Amino acid sequence: MATALQMRSLVSEQGTLELSLQEFEVPEPGPDEVLVRIDAAPINPSDLALLTAFADLAQATQSGTAERPVINAPIPPGAMRMLQGRLGQSLPVGNEGAGEVVAAGSSEAAQALMGRTVGLFGGETYGHYRCVKALQCLPLEPGTTAAQGASCFVNPMTALGMTETMRLEGHTAIVHTAAASNLGQMLNRLCLQDGIPLVNVVRRPAQAELLREQGAKYVVDSSAEDFPAQLTEAIAETGATLAFDAIGGGDMASRILACMEAAAARKMTEYNRYGSDTYKQVYNYGMLDTSPTVLHRNFGFAWGLGGWLLPIFLQRVGMDKVREMQARVARDIHTTFASHYTREVSLAGALDLDALKTYSRQATGEKYLIRPQQ
Repeated sequence: MATALQMRSLVSEQGTLELSLQEFEVPEPGPDEVLVRIDAAPINPSDLALLTAFADLAQATQSGTAERPVINAPIPPGAMRMLQGRLGQSLPVGNEGAGEVVAAGSSEAAQALMGRTVGLFGGETYGHYRCVKALQCLPLEPGTTAAQGASCFVNPMTALGMTETMRLEGHTAIVHTAAASNLGQMLNRLCLQDGIPLVNVVRRPAQAELLREQGAKYVVDSSAEDFPAQLTEAIAETGATLAFDAIGGGDMASRILACMEAAAARKMTEYNRYGSDTYKQVYNYGMLDTSPTVLHRNFGFAWGLGGWLLPIFLQRVGMDKVREMQARVARDIHTTFASHYTREVSLAGALDLDALKTYSRQATGEKYLIRPQQ
């Protein structure tokens, strides 16, 4: 049986991360499966937790060969407490990707994809091949390359999931943090297209200018001295009572809830010691800050703080809605849902220590695309 390479992440019981390329047997697809030659796979923030396991990359070392590099790095004791369930397991990495279907099972759905360029989601995409159920594939429209379709799932479906959550829960506008990210820029385009008021929260003036150049109306900089006043005003104008927070740790969620409460209080005609009855919801969907989430209880009692994860949302809405969302992504992959990359690397190139440190910073404008066949 033919073999190929796959990127794997291993956490040892001694508290060390090991990243390497390992050989695996290329599987034969079952009746409802297809074998996809992975031609492009993005490195998303959601990939990094599994890939780097919160290791201290400042102390990382590189060994092995140019074709088969190995990265080792120590993991802080605090992070090790969160990783007990994966000790000693060599885990394949990569949430999504795109490529050509080179083998297909006997079912009609699988055979219909033979020779097609498809996007796919389901893990293990940082490798030469991936065998998945035909239903896990998004057939890309003719003329769409694997590079253009590689990010057809995580960011586009997350952006659509956020707007669909807004509608399902009866909100009319959204606050979004880390808004200058690839996802944030995509969400801005989607909200502009759909007429959804969006308050974009960024960390630097340059990021605010970037979004304004892309048509964003409401952009607030969390580093500004008058950030609370700016955010409150933007929330009051948009009526936003729903927020998606990519930061996770610290008190950003609390600050958003407080500003939502301050905006709601403007509409109150009399004092209520329990605060406004306007319900406010913040969802943490990222972990840019891994410190504890801190709440300063100055936003009344009508509020909620929870986690939001794309796969759970998709289970909630059902397959018909998922297919509707995927069809829109495929149609608008060159416009609303387009992704842009600053660098393309091979599988081995993704394990170059300097590259690893660069894309692990998750800096605005630094998005890498892995080309496994190079």
